[in-house]
Amino acid sequence: MTDKEVFVEGMKKRTKKFAVDVILFCNSLKNNKASSVITYQLVKSATSLAANYRAACIARSKKEFSVKYVLLLKKQMNLNSG
Repeated sequence: MTDKEVFVEGMKKRTKKFAVDVILFCNSLKNNKASSVITYQLVKSATSLAANYRAACIARSKKEFSVKYVLLLKKQMNLNSG
């Protein structure tokens, strides 16, 4: 396995684990109006990270991968900045 393949597989596993961990955490919160809104947004963000990374991994070219990966990073930076 090349370094790139190791990196790609590692990122797939880490983003999936992150999404699952966020879902499990959100399920442990008390159910009220405020936590429902926050939980919805947090789960959406965590799962979209994993989905968008996997979409980038099936790109048909290096250029397409780069474009999708940069968009993924920008989206995550926007979510993190509030």
